[in-house]
Amino acid sequence: MEIRKKPAGKAPVPLDLGALYEAYADMIYRLALVRTRNRADAEDVLQDVFFRCLRRQPGFRDEEHQKAWLITAAINSSKSLLTTADRRHGAGAESLEFLSTEDDVDNTVYNAVMQLPEKYRTAVHLFYYEGYSVEEIGKMTDTNPSTVKSHLYRAREALRRVLKEDESDV
Repeated sequence: MEIRKKPAGKAPVPLDLGALYEAYADMIYRLALVRTRNRADAEDVLQDVFFRCLRRQPGFRDEEHQKAWLITAAINSSKSLLTTADRRHGAGAESLEFLSTEDDVDNTVYNAVMQLPEKYRTAVHLFYYEGYSVEEIGKMTDTNPSTVKSHLYRAREALRRVLKEDESDV
C-alpha cells in the first residue's frame, strides 16, 4: 500500500464536500456535457467526480488546485465513460437535445461548438468558458501546450466555417 505524501509548503485545505459541490458542480456538469453531449452521462460524470473526491480525500493546496483537480477528474471520468465497450459499439448513443438559450446567436454558437470533435470542444470550453491558459489546459488534459493551441486554432476555423454557412443560409 502506497502512502501519499502531501506537498511541502502550505498545509492542505480541509475537504468540505458540500462546499466543493456548491462551488463547482455547475462547472463540472457543463464540462461533462460538452465532452459527452448527453445529459444523463454528464450527471454520471458529475457524480463520479465527487465520489472520487470523497474516496481519495485529496489534500488541496488552494482553491485553484481544487478546481484543477476537479476538472482533471471530470475529463478522466468522461474519457472512461466514452471508451467503455458499450459506447464503442453504439449502445447509449442518444444525442443531446441541444439546450436553448434566449439569445439565438448564443444558441447558434453553442450548437456549433457542440458539433466539434471532443478534443476541440474540451479545449474551447476550458479556454473560453473557464478561463484557463493553454499551458494549464495542457496539464489538465495531459496534452502538449502546442497541441492545445492547434486544437483551439482548428476549433476556431471550424466554427468560422460553420457560422459563416449558417449566416449565408439566412
